[in-house]
Amino acid sequence: MMGLKKLDWYIIKKFLTTFFISILFLSVIVIIFDVSEKIDDFVRTEAPLHAIVFDYYINWIPYFMNMYAPMFVFLTVIFFTSKMTGDSEVIAILSSGISFHRMVVPYIISSILIAMLSLGLSLWVIPHANGTRVDFEQKYIRRMKVKIGHDLHYKLEDDRFVYLESFSAYNNTAYNFTLEDLSGGHLRSKLTAESAQYDTLTGKWKLRNWFIRDYGEGMTDHIRSGRRMDTVLSLTREDFFRNKFTIQRLNEPELDALIATQKERGDASVKHALIEKNQRFSLPLSAIILTIIGVSLSTKKRRGGMGLNLAAGTALGFSYILFMQFSEMFVATDTLPASIAIWLPNYLYAIIAAVLYIKAPK
Repeated sequence: MMGLKKLDWYIIKKFLTTFFISILFLSVIVIIFDVSEKIDDFVRTEAPLHAIVFDYYINWIPYFMNMYAPMFVFLTVIFFTSKMTGDSEVIAILSSGISFHRMVVPYIISSILIAMLSLGLSLWVIPHANGTRVDFEQKYIRRMKVKIGHDLHYKLEDDRFVYLESFSAYNNTAYNFTLEDLSGGHLRSKLTAESAQYDTLTGKWKLRNWFIRDYGEGMTDHIRSGRRMDTVLSLTREDFFRNKFTIQRLNEPELDALIATQKERGDASVKHALIEKNQRFSLPLSAIILTIIGVSLSTKKRRGGMGLNLAAGTALGFSYILFMQFSEMFVATDTLPASIAIWLPNYLYAIIAAVLYIKAPK
């Protein structure tokens, strides 16, 4: 990078080296504890060692690193900057004529590099890794819980609407199935069936005891009925089981397509997709915000020394992670849209960063 001086490279090297060593070290510790917790499941399900290492833990590390990267960025900045402050290096830098604003530049560069890495992981690496990891979990650690939906509404193409009183995962069957055609702004036809079973091999719905009423002009309605009928709909079994685990394995184009489809259908589970999409972009940006907070907090000598800074840094770092998780509740309860709720921690901590930066010793 042109224009960077020895001091810049010194800070960048300290920043990135401390960050990657600390997060890899903690990842190893967490893996050790995780293995001890899940060893009974691995033995009971006879999980192959190769699958445990390469399908599960190798794919789990990027997810863990990305999820807790903001906190590690924060602690990294607090740690080595407090040490520089304690060794009077910061005082020497500022006394040599280098302004505080200029000293922060290598910090910002380092945080941008980490943010870009986090964004790349979120958009391209982690979705693929999550697919393999979640498949392993469902096979060897926890079985997929059977979910039964109630009073489900979906909008299909061409102004067709589906209503299900309930859907059972045991036999892939929808009960009290209704399909209405409202093309042109008028009710054209209404199909009802006692049950509709989804065939995973053919992709067809097998209707039982069906009844169709075609609404014509005036009193010219046409009624048809039968015991069995196969039909194809742009609705599959997987649409009933969209959750945060299945959505985490989608890449960006797939996620955008799912959001568009679910919005068109009026699917309430679109909340999971919107949360995932906004988190993929808000999480990397937090690395920059927390870096500014960390520098501002740790460039002033305190009576408690590095220990006080680390305590404050740990508390703020965990509070950000907690706030980020808590913000999902605003979306789940329809209090705020995902585009605001998921970004709320960044908005709040950006204000905190600005205040602390202004008050930092210059």
